[in-house]
Amino acid sequence: MPRFTSRLLLRAVLLVGVAYFLIPVWWLITASTKSSSELFSSAPLWFGENFSLFANIAAVLTRQDGLFLRWMLNSVIYAGGGAVGATLLSAAAGYVFAKFEFRGRNALFGAILASILLPASLLVMPLYLLFSSLGMINTMWAVIIPSLVSPFGVFLSRITAQESVPDELLDAARIDGAGEIRIFNTIGLPIMVPALLTVFLFSFVGVWNNFFLPMVTLNDAKLWPAMLGLYFWGNQPSELNYQFVITGSLLSIIPLAIAFIGLQRYWRVDLTAGAVKL
Repeated sequence: MPRFTSRLLLRAVLLVGVAYFLIPVWWLITASTKSSSELFSSAPLWFGENFSLFANIAAVLTRQDGLFLRWMLNSVIYAGGGAVGATLLSAAAGYVFAKFEFRGRNALFGAILASILLPASLLVMPLYLLFSSLGMINTMWAVIIPSLVSPFGVFLSRITAQESVPDELLDAARIDGAGEIRIFNTIGLPIMVPALLTVFLFSFVGVWNNFFLPMVTLNDAKLWPAMLGLYFWGNQPSELNYQFVITGSLLSIIPLAIAFIGLQRYWRVDLTAGAVKL
């Protein structure tokens, strides 16, 4: 195949991929600008004639005494707390697996890798029974505690620590009298930052979009995350409720976009370049 043709084919495939991901977002934006009467009667991929975006946002934010704002705050707490905790625990566990020898290390790491294959929904009922016995049903902890465990984060942290944290730096710190916790905090964590940001974002998005676990463990509507609240709004079929769900969905992706755009500039490579003389 000629080089020009292969490049053209590659660009066509990339454009199809971009369209596949961006068209639903574009539809969500344009649909949020329409009134409930225009939602099913106007062009699906263009703005509403009256541009009702701000009116729709105001209606969503004031419905049921501003309950959607409470849902968004809950989502920030669940996703932010869970992602930070999962990132720190994954970093510590991955660092230990990479830099320390202990009995059963490979078997334990293999079990962690195997747990990646388990669907998250499969664990919801065991978690419900566990939290029920602990009296933690209908509390925020029923959502936050399971979010602290990230098998993928442990896997990525181990690979990063193994490949990016030089043993020579650790040995030099030990010779200088630094303890293992101090070495991890001052050497391991800063070097692992790019991978840990990936773990954080994956965990944040996963918890933000978590649906089944909150639905099973939370009974009080004031504790629901935004995704669960929008689902129950959508279960009340009417054109007005559909508009609430669409506009609420648009608002709910804004924190995700802010997280991705805001953390992008912190990605770095070769943080240890020049640290060790070869």
